[in-house]
Amino acid sequence: MDKEYGVKWFKSFDIVYNALDNVEARRHVNKLCLVADVPLIESGTAGFNGQVQVIIPGKTECYDCQPKPVPKTFAVCTIRSTPSQPIHCIVWAKSYLFSQLFDQDCEENEQDGDEDAAAASGEDKEELIKLKKERNELKNLQESILDDDFGKKMFDKVFGADIQRLLSMETMWKTRKAPIPLSYEDLTQQVQDAKIDDSVLKKDQKVWSLAENFYVLNHSLKRLQDRLKQQKKDFPDQSASLSFDKDDIDTLEFVAAAANIRSFIFSIQLKSEFDVKQIAGNIIPAIATTNAIVAGICVLQSLLVLEDKLDDARNVFLSRLPTYLVQSVKLQPPNPECAVSGVARTVIKTDPTKLTLGALIDSLLKVDLGYSDEVSVVTDQLLFDPDYDDNINKTLANLKITDGSFLTVIDEEDDGKVNLELYIDGDSSIGDKPYVLSEKPVIGRKPAKEAEPEEDEILLEGAEPTLKRKLSEDADTGNPDTKKARVSETEMDDLIIIDDDDDDAIEIID
Repeated sequence: MDKEYGVKWFKSFDIVYNALDNVEARRHVNKLCLVADVPLIESGTAGFNGQVQVIIPGKTECYDCQPKPVPKTFAVCTIRSTPSQPIHCIVWAKSYLFSQLFDQDCEENEQDGDEDAAAASGEDKEELIKLKKERNELKNLQESILDDDFGKKMFDKVFGADIQRLLSMETMWKTRKAPIPLSYEDLTQQVQDAKIDDSVLKKDQKVWSLAENFYVLNHSLKRLQDRLKQQKKDFPDQSASLSFDKDDIDTLEFVAAAANIRSFIFSIQLKSEFDVKQIAGNIIPAIATTNAIVAGICVLQSLLVLEDKLDDARNVFLSRLPTYLVQSVKLQPPNPECAVSGVARTVIKTDPTKLTLGALIDSLLKVDLGYSDEVSVVTDQLLFDPDYDDNINKTLANLKITDGSFLTVIDEEDDGKVNLELYIDGDSSIGDKPYVLSEKPVIGRKPAKEAEPEEDEILLEGAEPTLKRKLSEDADTGNPDTKKARVSETEMDDLIIIDDDDDDAIEIID
């Protein structure tokens, strides 16, 4: 995450509205708002469903207080100009290119969605103008969709001119690999040289080459054009329109080929037609009216927060059920078992290039905060515990703990303190002091654990066991207790990812 937007930046706001497109980013903002002690209005939509959550640090549940279900669908958010995953290109091909060219029924909604997404993501005015211009150009191109040379004109625009426009924005490619514009003539020659024919269409589980994708794109486009012509002939008084269906081979081949060509342009892994079918079939379209309703609810709840009327504030949920279109529940207190809100936290100003881990433990933790020797210090890796002191003479900077980093202190005693989260405010102007504590945190004790029943305990018929199932949210929220792993000098030089819980599913929520 960008260190420019740390706790200091969040402290400059009276309230924060959150409408991000992935769980990781939402958790990051949630955590920073808790540290900055700034109210957060968390929101999101998925099709006709939506939710608004009011988060008051220390008073209500935070974003991570309740476990998040594993996403089972892909939701359309923003058609980005810098895709980094195959899903981004598939969304672009299905929900932008195909719908703009063939689906007259959802074209207007997609246009509104693009503008809303650009404004909500903080795009500057110049970029928004460019997005509108690009959309209008495609709309004008769509008017000639039945022309024989439409395929070339479409290709030259979306895979040539539009990519050249992105390349002209040089600042976007300082830290990313620049896209590669393609030539219609060059690919036509490659298809001829490779003697590609319709046999490639039968290999739906094979990842097609760039030339093969170009061939499939042109042939599927030709079949779609023929269907539009037939519609116009059969229903001359109606607008010809086609909708994407993952079981419609013509629309699927067009989307798969277009997505793969875009993936090639941005140096992203290509997918087989079979894989594209699985992903594209699970995309949830953004609905502008749902976004508008949720935005309005966000404003209403924020007014109650600013007026300190928390008893009147509510968490609100939208659904398509006729009897439950809008539901609301009272704000709940923080979950003491939550790895994010169930901890103490404070900010320390220090020069990370001077303060050693050992000095932080001996002076801050033991003297100032009263910790015993039974303590562990972790980030996403173990830095110190009673049996591992290899890092005590290293500075925080040597351990890659810099401005904006978090340290978690774990009391290893059975009835010890709750975890303490230290936010590092890198400040070299604090003078001779090794650190300055913003305020002494109030560190509570760990909640008492319920005693486990003896193995031979007999439960009366109809009685419910008292054991509580341990939630898996610790792993989801990055609880250091579940991710202890020692860090050697070699491991610190090269980032080692032990486990990434988000790899198996992608959640994109508008």
